[in-house]
Amino acid sequence: MRGSRFNSSKIFGGLVGHRYRPLSQSFDLEDTHRSSSDSLRSSKTNLRDSIPLDDFSLPREDNSSQESSNASSRTHTTISRIAQIFCSPIAWMNRETPHEERTIDMSLERQRRNFPANVIRNQKYNPWTFIFVILYEQFRFFFNAYFLAVALSQFIPALKVGFLFTYISPLIFVLTITVGKEAYDDIKRGIRDREANGKIYKKLSSRGMIDVPSSTIRVGDLIYVDKDDRIPADMVFLRTKEKGGACFIRTDQLDGETDWKLRRAVSYTQRLASDEHLIGLKANVFAEKPKKDIYHFVGNFGRYASPDTPTMETEGLTVDNCLWANTVVASGGIIGLIIYTGRDTRSVMNTNIPGTKVGLLDLEINRLSKVLCALLLILSFIMVALKGFDAYWYLYFFRFMLLFSAIIPVSLRVNLDMAKTVYSMMIHRDRSIPGTIVRTSTIPEELGRIEYLLSDKTGTLTSNDMVFKKLHLGSVSFSKESLDEIGTHLRDAYVEERERNTQGSKQKIRRTITTRVRDAIRAIGVCHNVTPVEEEGVKTYQASSPDEVALVKFTDSVGLSLCARDVNHLSLLTPEGEVEEYEILHVFPFTSESKRMGIIVRHKGTSGIYFYMKGADVVMSTIVQHNDWLEEECSTMAREGLRTLVFGRKSLTPEAYGIFTKTSVVDREGAIQKVVQSLETDLDLLCLSGVEDRLQEDVKGTLETLSNAGIKVWMLTGDKVETAKCIATSARLVTRNQSMYTVTNVKTKGEALSQLQAFSLLRETCLVIDGTSLAVCLDSIRDKFIEVACRAPCVVCCRCSPTQKAEIVRAIREIKGAKTCAIGDGGNDVSMIQTADVGIGIVGKEGKQASLAADFSVNQFSFVSRLLYKRSARLGQFIIHRGLIISFIQAVFSAIFYFAAIAIYNGWLIVGYATIYTMAPVFNLVLDEDVPESIVFRFPELYKELQKGRSLSNKTFFIWTFTSVYQGGAIMLLSIALFEDSLVNIVSITFTALILTELANVAYEIHHWTRFMILSESITLLLYLCSMLLLSTYFDITFILSVGFAWRVLLVTLVSCMPLFLFRCIKRRLDPPSYSKLS
Repeated sequence: MRGSRFNSSKIFGGLVGHRYRPLSQSFDLEDTHRSSSDSLRSSKTNLRDSIPLDDFSLPREDNSSQESSNASSRTHTTISRIAQIFCSPIAWMNRETPHEERTIDMSLERQRRNFPANVIRNQKYNPWTFIFVILYEQFRFFFNAYFLAVALSQFIPALKVGFLFTYISPLIFVLTITVGKEAYDDIKRGIRDREANGKIYKKLSSRGMIDVPSSTIRVGDLIYVDKDDRIPADMVFLRTKEKGGACFIRTDQLDGETDWKLRRAVSYTQRLASDEHLIGLKANVFAEKPKKDIYHFVGNFGRYASPDTPTMETEGLTVDNCLWANTVVASGGIIGLIIYTGRDTRSVMNTNIPGTKVGLLDLEINRLSKVLCALLLILSFIMVALKGFDAYWYLYFFRFMLLFSAIIPVSLRVNLDMAKTVYSMMIHRDRSIPGTIVRTSTIPEELGRIEYLLSDKTGTLTSNDMVFKKLHLGSVSFSKESLDEIGTHLRDAYVEERERNTQGSKQKIRRTITTRVRDAIRAIGVCHNVTPVEEEGVKTYQASSPDEVALVKFTDSVGLSLCARDVNHLSLLTPEGEVEEYEILHVFPFTSESKRMGIIVRHKGTSGIYFYMKGADVVMSTIVQHNDWLEEECSTMAREGLRTLVFGRKSLTPEAYGIFTKTSVVDREGAIQKVVQSLETDLDLLCLSGVEDRLQEDVKGTLETLSNAGIKVWMLTGDKVETAKCIATSARLVTRNQSMYTVTNVKTKGEALSQLQAFSLLRETCLVIDGTSLAVCLDSIRDKFIEVACRAPCVVCCRCSPTQKAEIVRAIREIKGAKTCAIGDGGNDVSMIQTADVGIGIVGKEGKQASLAADFSVNQFSFVSRLLYKRSARLGQFIIHRGLIISFIQAVFSAIFYFAAIAIYNGWLIVGYATIYTMAPVFNLVLDEDVPESIVFRFPELYKELQKGRSLSNKTFFIWTFTSVYQGGAIMLLSIALFEDSLVNIVSITFTALILTELANVAYEIHHWTRFMILSESITLLLYLCSMLLLSTYFDITFILSVGFAWRVLLVTLVSCMPLFLFRCIKRRLDPPSYSKLS
């Protein structure tokens, strides 16, 4: 809790956390904890998502606090349970409470402290709050509150102006539909939650391996997770089946990175004879406070050296020993100790609380309803003023308000909700975008207002399928189509090498194309972190990067296969069927800072020691020997959208390697620097490789269409800068005539301002920014950054955390006031999807988490262009007009008949007018197309033109108001002029003319007629004519069957419609919309 709010949980948590420390724990461990805390405080982590780690030290032992702690804990638990009953589940799960560090005693099957339950809750309501919350959500809008007041007023005899059901039934109907829809959606969410919470995992206990559902997993449990299974909660990695004590995990659902991450088991627990030795182990695990930072962790593993000694041996724990929830085990099976559950896990802390999305159309309707209410009050006041302010003028004022209540049509919300449902069904049944699902049917109209599309990269724009494309040796280049030629050269080289070894020749080998191919393929086959795994007779590869797997598969395809690898050895199978063995002496892993990876190996056949290195061209160009082709070829491959790697080699003498070995023993950091200075110089340039990350189908065309439609596309990815730039180029997110401006490693506000100032001076330049720089910009110069970035043709944000993705979307919405759409396929995209005005989830290889959390679910990115094309709806405007026209008829009627507060239409007439007499024809506007689909997709620029007609602007509102005033006045005044015998005839003429006028208005608004539209107009007219014969209370059958009735109605209808139609035709002829020229 921040600020001055009372924080009982922190007080109680401190006491409880202290009370349940194992009694046998020594002060050595406590000192270790404090040292861990100090290291945390001094950490220079600059990520904005990290939670402040204040007061990290553990409380001191105090036996007098035991009783107080018990009472406090029970009180806190009771209050929490009461709160859980009466609060929304989402609010309960994500409530703002202090997160605490913890010490987990592995000798206990159940920890003495209570921690959050390991449950997933996406439901908005619970059974106790549903009806109250949903009614609040409905009546907090002015629109529904107004109708509730009107309905309740009919229970007061002095204000009653018509039949009670006329005002009550529409409101009940609206609420029933809304409540039923919300209940259905929430039940579906609950079912999905139960499926996720019910997933079975194996728990190691004193009874052996037992099956437990994910929701019952607690802190301190020993959980077994098999290969390809998802980690259920944050855990410390204790044991694995793999010999090296390490495993790979896939983290793309957490951080968006496709590279597999290597995690290492705690060394002591990995050395245990069996898994069963973990049960009752006399050891403790200390874990820091839960926080959002997924790249760092501070903790320790402590165990007693012997049962008789109180001292503990400790082993430091880092993020390399942790497995975060929502990641996937990619190799072997593992056993981990649960340290964080539920809302304390990294994945949940990086996920925002989903809010209820309200479309702009609903907000516009709510705003216009207030304008209509003001019009209602003004009109009622004018009627009372003209009548005169007598003793009971206020009663007449309220009665006139009720008579004119149709100005705000109760059917508007029902019709709009039905229209949205129809839109959703049309999307679902569209054969050109199969598999598309609408999960939020309240915002389909927002698809026509999108200004910014924020997209993930991996699995969204790309298919995450790396394929070798090109190999360049300087003087010769090979493509995927020339693999046979590479294989021939490689085979010949190994034959020559074997013959030389057999003859014992020591002549210097002449460099030919054959030997150069062999050296290049050998470098690719050795310089990597790939491990071959054979499962059910099929060999697969495990690696920290899909690029490496693609290259190893390439060497396999040309004849040099990786057949075995462990921590110290590597074996290759040559084209001759012989095994070429290497001893791995040292590995320099790839990092984002170094942008390269190196390995020192000893060839067991020749005893030669070689230093191989591969990396990005920007760093390798200064490491390899001078050449005249590398820069040009790298640029060429980059333009083709290929991810390039430069390979180099250097031979080491035993003496040179011996110096390095001695240095590394004395000073590891110094050894690294020594290697940089001595080894990374004058490497032989062997080759340049190009790998393609395959784009999803029709991504290039889709991005081009969106750009032409005026939609700006931002790419937000957790991947590296170089990778993101390659994809941006290959996907044509950055066009050929545009350049890229890269901002990286910015750590101060001054640097950020300087970079933005330099970028703002450029034109036709796309902005590329990394996560560290982005954090500084969002923290210190948020508004300035968004203003400058939004002027760029496109923006690429790299190394983004899930929270940063959501923050970018939120910033664009708040600062630019623009409509945003976010699209992604992974769990790390959920926050972004839920923050955007429209969220689209892609059903990807890594599950449906993004798809289930999104408003719309699609199977591939190319479906977006069709999804964003929605028919322009004039439904809201027309329904408002329908209420205004009947209200003005009522006003003219009351004014003429001495300002009597009597309804001209009552009972079934007023109900039928809003339902069977006009609903189907008016609903035709939902199915109407302003422009044929073929024209829209041929000219995507029309999206901007069509977008203008979607909003209920003040201009269009007053045009429809004027139309209503004219038509209502014309119908009533002309009917009065043609008045004959009785009031019944006025009702017959005006109501019939009103229905015909509405049908004519709908017919004029339709651009493209369909069979359904013709049927709806015809059937509605037929239903009205039949009802005239049945409703004898309102219609004189003798009169309506006469010729006089027919010509009077026809005349009134023509006078009310023809002048307006002629005016619109002339305007359309003189100033036609741009899309009409194309049609």
